Amino acid sequence: QVQLEQSGGGFMQPGGSLRLSCAASGFTLGSYAIGWFRQAPGAARQGISCMGSSDSIGYYADSVKGRFTISTDNDKRTVYLQMNNLKPEDTADYYCATDLSSTSCRDVAYDYWGQGAQVTVSS
Repeated sequence: QVQLEQSGGGFMQPGGSLRLSCAASGFTLGSYAIGWFRQAPGAARQGISCMGSSDSIGYYADSVKGRFTISTDNDKRTVYLQMNNLKPEDTADYYCATDLSSTSCRDVAYDYWGQGAQVTVSS
């Protein structure tokens, strides 16, 4: 059974850092495309980062490039989203997701999702 169990998130002041975790089970982490999304209140869901097993680089939305980093620890079966220099506009619910039919972020249709984690950035 494929599961993505998220942890992390919370409240942070602008300029601070948070790390989100997404523990994978039921499939081999690192063999498929996996990504992070966010959805702010009243806004559409936004893809913010992706990493694929056949990609040489991670992909990032312009709004988070240079501040957020996606990484995986295959031994711990966990994917992370390190979020630095947080801004109030980063406030959203964050989701990890994977596509078990794709190894590249260039051709992905996510079919398994984590339960979400709330991130609030405010002074």
